Amino acid sequence: VPKKQEEAYERVKRFREELSEFRAKLDVVKRAREEAQHHHNRSELLGRRPYNATPENPYASAGASAAPTTTHSSFQPRHTSSHSASLTTGAGDDLREAHAFREQNFFNNTNHALDDFIARGQAVLGDLGQQRETLKNTQKRLYGIANTLGVSGDTIRMVERRAREDKWIFVAGVIVFFLFCWLVIHFLR
Repeated sequence: VPKKQEEAYERVKRFREELSEFRAKLDVVKRAREEAQHHHNRSELLGRRPYNATPENPYASAGASAAPTTTHSSFQPRHTSSHSASLTTGAGDDLREAHAFREQNFFNNTNHALDDFIARGQAVLGDLGQQRETLKNTQKRLYGIANTLGVSGDTIRMVERRAREDKWIFVAGVIVFFLFCWLVIHFLR
């Protein structure tokens, strides 16, 4: 029995070693596939980009323009003399690519942030609508209870008038507050 148990442990040990080897090989294959996909996407993006004859900085090659050498725009693809199908990248291409990736990430983050703001605004608007309905129903119940208790219609109208006056006082206060803030910002800059 101990011999069989030892053999079983050895088999388990071998299986674990093989499993770790297979996982390492799988990771290598995955990384190679991701790199190939990245290079394919990169070459496709660079291939679709419209090239202009005007560089980003027209004064970048001002010193070299006096010489009769041919200069390439930073937007034009660099071709090798062998006319091979492989893509070659220079430092300008890498900088443009990095800038394009940063710009794309910025736009994606901004897009997600705007979507979040819109979703929050819609949720707040929905909540305000529900609160308005709840307050209307509560007001109707209070009027019904007041009528049941014998409160006169004049008293109810007086309370409603006071509520309208309070609302206008609040609106006037908000306007005065924003006017004051604008004046402070405008004159203290």
